[in-house]
Amino acid sequence: MLQIDADVVRWREGEPDGELLLVMHGIGSHEGDLFGLAPHLPAHLTVASLRGPIPYGGGFAWFEFSPVDSDDHAVIDEAAQAVLAWLDGLEGRFSRVHLLGFSQGGAMAVQLARLAPDRFASIAHLASFVHAGELPGDAELAAMQPRIPLLTTIGDLDEVINRDKIERSAPWLDAHFDVDRRTYHRAHSIVAEELADVVAFLLRAGA
Repeated sequence: MLQIDADVVRWREGEPDGELLLVMHGIGSHEGDLFGLAPHLPAHLTVASLRGPIPYGGGFAWFEFSPVDSDDHAVIDEAAQAVLAWLDGLEGRFSRVHLLGFSQGGAMAVQLARLAPDRFASIAHLASFVHAGELPGDAELAAMQPRIPLLTTIGDLDEVINRDKIERSAPWLDAHFDVDRRTYHRAHSIVAEELADVVAFLLRAGA
């Protein structure tokens, strides 16, 4: 069974009893990568950057890499359930939880909302995609009023995320979230303009 290593979570403290921004890295990376964004994020948020539970290429992953679509949810759901269990261990310390994920971490962020639609206040879905297939929580996501706000970004030079995944994911996100979509002139990375848009999105989402 996959588990989140609580001992390696990187924390930036925000306001006591406030809101949590949960950060998830891309494949082959680690908890210290996106934690570098923390000084630029809204200061009142507590930031927690997690490590993926699967060793991969000198770093870590959330689920097995596949260049093409697969509707097998077994591994990504196991990783998502591990994150939910870790959140349960916080024992309600935070009034609301926001999600930020890059690449594989972005797919994880959406998957978490699909498994537990009522637990998350907003999602920043950066340079990523949606895992294929349908889940029982999908209908609940689509029916929510208001829907969960979601910022989704992509680079016009990004050659890591398969274009078929991007094209399939766009209408799915539109059908299930309140989507803010941005495209940047970049490869598979996060640029300054994008970070500014993430901060503005979090503030609009009430974070």
